[in-house]
Amino acid sequence: MQRILIDTDPGVDDAFAIFLALRSPELHVEAITTVCGNVSVTQATQNLLTILGVLDLDEFPLIAQGEAEPLVKPLVMATHVHGDDGLGNVSQLRNTDGSPLYPQANTTVSSAAGVDLMLEMAARYPDELTIIALGPLTNIAKAIRKDAEKMQRLQKIVLMGGAFEAYGNVTTTAEFNIFVDPQAAHEVFEFDVPIHIVPLDATHQVILTGERLHAEIDKREGTISHFLKDATHACMEFYREHVGFWGFHIHDALPIGMLTRPDYFESVPAHVQVETEGTLTSGMTVADLRPERQHRDPNANVCIKVAVEAFLDYFFERLQ
Repeated sequence: MQRILIDTDPGVDDAFAIFLALRSPELHVEAITTVCGNVSVTQATQNLLTILGVLDLDEFPLIAQGEAEPLVKPLVMATHVHGDDGLGNVSQLRNTDGSPLYPQANTTVSSAAGVDLMLEMAARYPDELTIIALGPLTNIAKAIRKDAEKMQRLQKIVLMGGAFEAYGNVTTTAEFNIFVDPQAAHEVFEFDVPIHIVPLDATHQVILTGERLHAEIDKREGTISHFLKDATHACMEFYREHVGFWGFHIHDALPIGMLTRPDYFESVPAHVQVETEGTLTSGMTVADLRPERQHRDPNANVCIKVAVEAFLDYFFERLQ
């Protein structure tokens, strides 16, 4: 069993990842911290409680709210993709009696800051804890700044972010999580801890069509299935209009899959750097992924290939 801390900015695809992590017996989710990104950090925390409320859990992970602003630049959010509330506007859905269709989990948010909870978990489980980063890396960079010694004892960081041989999804060169806080990404990649990156190069291989999603949902009953159908509607319509297919990429579920089914993923070592200042390239992740061109010591493993159908089958099996 692997001890993990999820750092997240929920986000529709974050919801998929959280469901998968909490339905994976190989993982023990010790804590979840929220961070600004897809939505404000306050909304991210509310969304996390909604996601956890969908699950029938006997025990909840520790929860703490993290950083509200990137290290340097103003916050850029993605509500135009994920809906005004970040979860396809499910917060607006009501039962006939006016109560929320998806009530929040009956659990509390720690009074500790997200960075402090992260450091507490790193100290409690030295050399055991993996951080799964599903949003901008602001919390992790702040934790490194505050106590590098504790963070040095992480087992590894697995993150969704970056684009190398693929186009970005915010600008031509930058993926959203890195674009939101490139300075934080730079500091994390410069830190001496094992890092595994699942970039757009990999996540764009996994297209979950609306037809496949609805077919899988129709096979199942229960709150999770109804939630996924409601939460993904706005996102899939955005993809239909702007990307060209009805469906979406479940980006953030892939780092969870990498931990639980590593045989579905192929990675290469690389020296990854982040452009923090470029007018046209801010947030660009730069690395030469060609094995014969590795002239600097690698600081990360970059996922380049996913067994797509096997991963999607596995994902829906776990949600039963």
